[in-house]
Amino acid sequence: MPSDILRDQKALWASPFHIKRKNVKWWIAMGAVTGALIATDRRASRELPNTPDQQRFSNNVSRIGASYTMAAVAGGSYLAGTLTHRDYLAETGLLAAEALLDGVIVSEALKVVTQRPRPLEGNRGGDFLDGGYSFPSGHAVTNFALASVIAHRYPHKKALVIASYGLAGLVGASRFSAQQHFASDIVVGGVIGYFIGRHVVQSHERPRPGVRGWLSPQVIPTFQPSDHSYGVLLAWHPGRTN
Repeated sequence: MPSDILRDQKALWASPFHIKRKNVKWWIAMGAVTGALIATDRRASRELPNTPDQQRFSNNVSRIGASYTMAAVAGGSYLAGTLTHRDYLAETGLLAAEALLDGVIVSEALKVVTQRPRPLEGNRGGDFLDGGYSFPSGHAVTNFALASVIAHRYPHKKALVIASYGLAGLVGASRFSAQQHFASDIVVGGVIGYFIGRHVVQSHERPRPGVRGWLSPQVIPTFQPSDHSYGVLLAWHPGRTN
């Protein structure tokens, strides 16, 4: 996993420099939405009653998406899959853990760079480079990263996909109503988490070149009824890692 995470980080941070033409419109749309949200963040954060009871309830809800809960889901999936010999489930647990670690690294790095105070800190204006730790929402990044892994691993299970993204959305909304984050923090965090989860799954499923293909040949029995001959075929695939 450490080598996979290093590979992930390299790809994730370099992704803006490798934008494909067909994806440009999505980047532009996301930039426009983010800009609009940032411009209205201060006003939007004041629209809720913002009572102590509301904040207390929202903070309790957000614990559903805490890092220890997400780690338990990933670890539980791996253990359940291992104990029941369900390799696909165990593998999903490992990919979820990888996505969570990637999400933590990315969100923490961006928080240090952007330095945006939380809604109840400073002048409550949400100015960047003002010594804060709000942008993006770490809860949104990790929860949507986990949901994205589940959705891409089990796309045929619609109820599970809806529940995963729904729970991630609930956690994000609770961080907003608890006044721990602005709306833009959560939306950007959710988008980052989604792409991290998708990247982890797709990079795992994509064949990677290596030497293991030479060391792990396929043993294929052969039989020709026409001349009653039989034998064993050893097949190597050096372009893939088995």
